[in-house]
Amino acid sequence: MKAVNTAWRNVRRSPYQALAAILIMTLTFLVISFFVFILVGSSKTVSYFESVPQVTAFFKNEASQEDINALENELSQTGKISSIKFISKEEAVEIYKEQNKDDPILIEFVTADVLPASFEISANKIEELGPISEMLKDSPIVEQVIYQKDVISALTNWTSAIRKIGISLIVLLSLVSVFIMVTIIGIKISHKKEDIEIMRLIGATNWYIRWPFIFEGIFYACLGAIVGWAIASGTLLYFTPFLESFLKGIPVLPVSYLSLLALLGLELILAVLLGILSSFLAVLRYLK
Repeated sequence: MKAVNTAWRNVRRSPYQALAAILIMTLTFLVISFFVFILVGSSKTVSYFESVPQVTAFFKNEASQEDINALENELSQTGKISSIKFISKEEAVEIYKEQNKDDPILIEFVTADVLPASFEISANKIEELGPISEMLKDSPIVEQVIYQKDVISALTNWTSAIRKIGISLIVLLSLVSVFIMVTIIGIKISHKKEDIEIMRLIGATNWYIRWPFIFEGIFYACLGAIVGWAIASGTLLYFTPFLESFLKGIPVLPVSYLSLLALLGLELILAVLLGILSSFLAVLRYLK
């Protein structure tokens, strides 16, 4: 308890240095929070597109039901299919009429003979859509395959790029924050050289001297984590209505308050680790 009181006294005696340490930690955890939001959102977006039909195969008119069933079994045996839905000619007509019910002219002459039967296929992973599409194109009973390759590829690449850039940025900011914290705490140790020497003369152990500085580092990191998380979460909640409208039905938002609190808990654990690491490096360097 005495070490905590000493740490708090050190913070109050050098407010500008404390503010600098808190700001760099705030920036670090602000970036971490936004990165987690973007990563989780992009992962949910990918999962959403994996769950809806991404490949549609239209059959030739002469395709028999036996041939269609055989193709379905062949696709299922690949292990790449999460779901496959057969739409008959009659069902295709009903879907077409429902979609164009406000325009009778468009549906007046449409019959089951006009629209082809089809498969709507979802894959376990987006990366497997390409091979599935090629497999369907090679089938003699398939007339046309619709596969939005560019959209799917761009989404996958975008998610991968976000993950790499975000992790790199977090690592860089964490290293910078640790370096700045080491410098700030080192300056404080230098200013207290005489007090430390007196404490050693009266029998204080090295750990007794070190603990206040370690608690100080933990305080800076945790406060920065809370502020960074609060700014990021507040921004997300503020823009949630706009983002929901922009995403148009993709089930990414809203983020539950429980999830936000869980993120805060994880960030506080990381903050404690960064605070301990920074302070420990400082006391090892300046307290010989």
